[in-house]
Amino acid sequence: MSETSPSGTPESPDFDDMTRDIAEVPAVEVIVTVAVNLMSAAAVKLGLTEEGDKYKDLDEARKLVHALAGLLDASGTEISSFHAAPLRDGLKSLQLAFREASLVPDEAGQGPGEKYTGPLYG
Repeated sequence: MSETSPSGTPESPDFDDMTRDIAEVPAVEVIVTVAVNLMSAAAVKLGLTEEGDKYKDLDEARKLVHALAGLLDASGTEISSFHAAPLRDGLKSLQLAFREASLVPDEAGQGPGEKYTGPLYG
C-alpha cells in the first residue's frame, strides 16, 4: 500500500531517511538478522512449524540451509562467538532435521551446507 499526499498523489519513499536509518545499524546486527531470517525460512520449508507439512519443500530448504552455512562461514571471523555459537547450533539442528526429513539421505559431507561445516553424522 502506498502513501498518498493530501493532494491525492502518491509520495515517493524518502530514500535519504532509509539510507540514514540503515547506516546506523551495526554490521553484526545485519548479519545476525539475515541469518535468523534464513533459519526461520528453512524451518518452515523443513516442516518444523505448527503447520507441519503444509509448506514443506526440501529443495527450497536445501538452498536456505546451504545459504545460511555459507553466510556463517564467511562471517565467522566478523561476528563474535556470542552471536556465532547459537547460529551454528541452529544451523546444525536444521542440517540434522533435513537429514531426518529426506527419504534418501545425502552421504556425509554432501548435505546442505556441509561444504562449509564439514560432514554431519547423525
